[in-house]
Amino acid sequence: MSTLAERLRGVVRSGGSASPGPPCVPVRRPGAAEAEEGPDPAGGLAALLDGEWRESSGQRYLVIDRTYPPGHRHGRIAVADAAPGGEGGWPVLSVVAAGVGPGRMLFFDLETTGLAGGAGTCAFLVGCGWFDGPAFRIRQFLLARYGAERGLLDEVAALARGAGAVATYNGKTFDLPLIETRFLFHRMDTPFAGMPHVDMLHVARRLWSGGLEPTGADTATSCRLAEIEQSVLGHVRAGDVPGCEIPSRYFQYVRSGDGRPLAAVLEHNRLDLLSLALLTARTAGLLDGGAEAAGSAREALGLGRLYRRDGRAREAEASFARAAAMTSEADAQTAAAAWHAYATSLRHARRYEEAAAAWSRVMGLRACPPRLAQEASEALAVHHEHRDINLRRARDLARQALELTGSPGRAHAVRRRLARLERRLAAADLF
Repeated sequence: MSTLAERLRGVVRSGGSASPGPPCVPVRRPGAAEAEEGPDPAGGLAALLDGEWRESSGQRYLVIDRTYPPGHRHGRIAVADAAPGGEGGWPVLSVVAAGVGPGRMLFFDLETTGLAGGAGTCAFLVGCGWFDGPAFRIRQFLLARYGAERGLLDEVAALARGAGAVATYNGKTFDLPLIETRFLFHRMDTPFAGMPHVDMLHVARRLWSGGLEPTGADTATSCRLAEIEQSVLGHVRAGDVPGCEIPSRYFQYVRSGDGRPLAAVLEHNRLDLLSLALLTARTAGLLDGGAEAAGSAREALGLGRLYRRDGRAREAEASFARAAAMTSEADAQTAAAAWHAYATSLRHARRYEEAAAAWSRVMGLRACPPRLAQEASEALAVHHEHRDINLRRARDLARQALELTGSPGRAHAVRRRLARLERRLAAADLF
């Protein structure tokens, strides 16, 4: 998709024309959806979806507004509790996305005619959300006819230009490249160019799945938005339309003019936007509150990784320490990852004795992942060889690391260490 966008940018600069592939043109059967051609009758699409028609160059699109009041609860969280103070943004999110300032954040989510992207895919529903004081507002733009796309994009651009940053869920690879392609197709400037972008999918992977793959009894949280909102916010969706079904519902409307299948699609989009906003607020609260704000070992571990990625070593170490303190043998993977991250942080701070104690905790865990056990064995072998000067202990640990390693390169390095230790021990026995 990026290659297509580059081609279209070149066309815009040169003033030429482009053929980026077949446009997303809804094809109607004769007589279908006649309500969009004239005044919307009672019981038409606007009445059904509680929206209003807007027109551009003789083509109409539907705009649907919703406001969630401050007391509205989404799972365990009330909207007012998530609303940012000040100028409506969270500058602390610069830890996860450079350039985020105090300006209003726009939450952005698309429903499209296909899930794979490409030139023939367009966004038939553009959802935008933002905090308005302690309330949360959502505006959705529904494309009833392809000819109205330019007008719809004009209005999306006007709304986006008032934002200081944009937040999405998997928007880096899907939503923003796709909408940028549609802007460029119409030779329009995209309002998202250069705008700070918080992609909460990548943040969620660090904070709530812990970057861990579920094995055995481990229950690492999936990073699907509906599952993250359930585990973090406590909201369980009832009767939600599956994402894979959304394009077919739109094409059903295009063929028949029956807008009833779209009601569930709009609700799905609204839930995505509200969950995205509350998860973003939770992330900002964690980053602002530091290690003590983490509610679980996995959350503390992920918070430490966010701090470490931003170069904030002290905050990262505190978060790893809290994660290690909160772990239990019941979640062996998280416990091993937390102690491993804490030990690494201590080693970087040159607190070698404390690091060695943390590496020992990694090795003492039952069901410790082999890769982490091998790294702990190597680190302790280095410590006992060069700092503690316990060559026999270092040799035993090197042998243990050699049994665990699965990498030929690392195995070679461990054999060299083991050979060196054997020589030093043999030399020491001569005296």
